Amino acid sequence: MSDYAVVNPATGETLAEYDTLSDAGVDAAVAAAHDGYRVWSRTVPAERAAAIRRVAELHRERRDELAAIIVREMGKPLEAALGEVDFAADITEFYADNIDKITGDTPLDILGEGTAVIRRSPLGVLLGIMPWNFPYYQVARFAAPNLAVGNTILLKHAPQCPESAEALQAMYRDAGFPEGAYVNIRVTNDQAATIIADPRVQGVSVTGSERAGAAVAALAGQHLKKVALELGGSDPFILLSTDDLDAAVQAAVDARLDNNGQSCNAAKRFIVIDDLYDAFVEKFSAALGEAKVGDPFADDTVLGPLSSLAAAERLDEQVQRAVAQGATVVVGGTRDGAFYPGTVLTGVTSDMDAYGEEFFGPVGTVYRVSSEDEAVELANDTGYGLGSYVFTTDAEQAQRIADKIEAGMVYVNVVLADSPELPFGGVKRSGTSREMGLLAADEFVNKKLVRTA
Repeated sequence: MSDYAVVNPATGETLAEYDTLSDAGVDAAVAAAHDGYRVWSRTVPAERAAAIRRVAELHRERRDELAAIIVREMGKPLEAALGEVDFAADITEFYADNIDKITGDTPLDILGEGTAVIRRSPLGVLLGIMPWNFPYYQVARFAAPNLAVGNTILLKHAPQCPESAEALQAMYRDAGFPEGAYVNIRVTNDQAATIIADPRVQGVSVTGSERAGAAVAALAGQHLKKVALELGGSDPFILLSTDDLDAAVQAAVDARLDNNGQSCNAAKRFIVIDDLYDAFVEKFSAALGEAKVGDPFADDTVLGPLSSLAAAERLDEQVQRAVAQGATVVVGGTRDGAFYPGTVLTGVTSDMDAYGEEFFGPVGTVYRVSSEDEAVELANDTGYGLGSYVFTTDAEQAQRIADKIEAGMVYVNVVLADSPELPFGGVKRSGTSREMGLLAADEFVNKKLVRTA
């Protein structure tokens, strides 16, 4: 079987296979992006914005078709797939709407006479290495800001997402982008390494696993290329007080089950104050146990299959290993092919593997704490630092915790509140960069000083 294939995880059926590029094809793709850069970077911002806006419109016009593709590719429930297409459209449109802020000069206050500005100019060809869990959203938050500033894109999508990758390239073509501005490539890891080394390529962005990020960062560093990393997470959900426990539990459920539990910034570790712990575990476990597992095209499905049989097997092995080391499964924990139910673990301690691992699926671990300080200490006791969630009725406590949490994002009394204008990214092993918001457009630009006497 080809490395690039659509394998429906709900059925195991291989629906389509795609060839990888030859080495000559790789060189031609890089050349096209390099030549396209000469045209695209010199296109006035208003024209760039119009083309980017048209891509957003095409997402909306082709919404049903695009959503069905990713249900087949990675098992996302249909309603969630439609929502992802909508969000990708909103992100793309945000950069069209803000093109003047992205490309305009920033004046500086200077000590001497004359003027000085920071002028943002593009770097050139960028390689984007994208994951399977959000086939459109991940691409939008990388491609749209970088195309807005005038860079061109080589897009290596996940091998299980070739159909959505083709659909994306078609939208950029149909939106009127010049040849080479956005080039979809199906390449091996060795060919990707060759692309990173190519002097015509100026930077690389990776969203994916810690292992993939480390490997790409090493290559990029070897060749002195700018690199942006968006990696894994084991986000804490801290519950210290609430006026409505049912609402807090529902927020926890929503934050854990989004995208079949396969989201880097999903809440994964639930840290609950002791006087709420027992009731929380009871309600949380009941809700996860009731989440319907089934056909991702069905209206009432909450959890479709995981992205592949291999992904479900990895998650199952993690849970079984946690149990062998002393954890307790309160609900769930039984795999059926690529399907995995909502699962709750308790009794996880710092000497267990599960304490430091990321569970990439609908598995939540719940911890009991006796104080705010203990909650923060436990939340920070991880190699990851992507997102975090704090639920409390004490506004001052929320801000104290927000200051202390070692994460790139803190959401207070809200979940699933990502938005195009809000920057996304982490610290520690979760990454080195920011996507979305205006900060995303500063990752791959030359912030050129222009000082005039």
